[in-house]
Amino acid sequence: MTTVDIPTQSTGREPTSNAAPVLSVRNLVKHFPVRSKGVIRRRVGEVHAVCDVSFDLMPHETLGLVGESGCGKTTTGRLVLNLVDATSGEITYAGKDLTKLSSGAMRPLRRDLQIVFQDPFASLDPRMTVNEIVAEPLRIHGLYGNSSDGQKKVRELLRQVGLNPEHGNRYAHEFSGGQRQRVGIARALALRPKVLVLDEPVSALDVSIQAGVINLLEDLQTELGLSFLFISHDLSVIRHIAHRVAVMYLGRIVETAPVEELFTKAAHPYTQALISAIPLPDPQKERTRQRVLLTGEVPSPVNPPSGCRFRTRCPKFANQLSENEKQKCVNELPALIDRGQGHQAACHFAEALKLV
Repeated sequence: MTTVDIPTQSTGREPTSNAAPVLSVRNLVKHFPVRSKGVIRRRVGEVHAVCDVSFDLMPHETLGLVGESGCGKTTTGRLVLNLVDATSGEITYAGKDLTKLSSGAMRPLRRDLQIVFQDPFASLDPRMTVNEIVAEPLRIHGLYGNSSDGQKKVRELLRQVGLNPEHGNRYAHEFSGGQRQRVGIARALALRPKVLVLDEPVSALDVSIQAGVINLLEDLQTELGLSFLFISHDLSVIRHIAHRVAVMYLGRIVETAPVEELFTKAAHPYTQALISAIPLPDPQKERTRQRVLLTGEVPSPVNPPSGCRFRTRCPKFANQLSENEKQKCVNELPALIDRGQGHQAACHFAEALKLV
């Protein structure tokens, strides 16, 4: 078992224990068609974007969803909100399977399920003032009331996310990146949601600004009792904010665990490679520690490898397994096996993993 030497850190925000999940995802699948060029665009294949993904999101919990670009994180987040139609699977919220609901039946539930997008500039209408942007969801759902009442709500929301309400008449381009992201958060909070999908909410911001937005999200979660699905490729951010982590590779979840369990006892070689790439603050430890180095490119999701999808880049497959063991990786898809303490890993040989 690999142990990674990274200083421990507690979030100080514990999810509600012994409670039913606020959101459940089971066997979620999404395939996008690939069509040929020309006048008659025949279907010649499909992109396996999300494959058999399952997880629970508990009340007041932050579940971190991590992986490389193109692994299916953002698609999963949009599927959870029913912004993209699932190929198959179930998404259960408030006792209802969202994949079975019509747009009309889904509309009342959208008040409880909101999203903050990655790009804080592209997600805000440049022709609308900040007041109009934040007030729009209130107006759409009939919660605006009279003009003075609506403006009061908007001012409270802006103040709640750390913005000066007096600047509500400005346009998005007049704000910094961090301020624009706060506008996006205010808009998402306008309807008092229970679940917030955060799609790379700080990746487009300077490091100095990231901390302020992350601290804001933590305070809002404590104050409003929110549940977060936090999508990111930055494990340092995930370790700071998440309670549990799910690691995705090529459309599949390959490991899930409580955040400190994952960072100190990573079982899957892909997770180990991601963690070993995090810089350590101690220069001496940084120089002497071993790293898991991945070779090759991520396979195409149009034609993923058979068996274990990670085997084409796995250092254990390349250097430590016998031919018979390799055949198991080639022919059999590894299931998520419970390792105790809420830790699951999808690797045939997770018990004997070592850094190469």
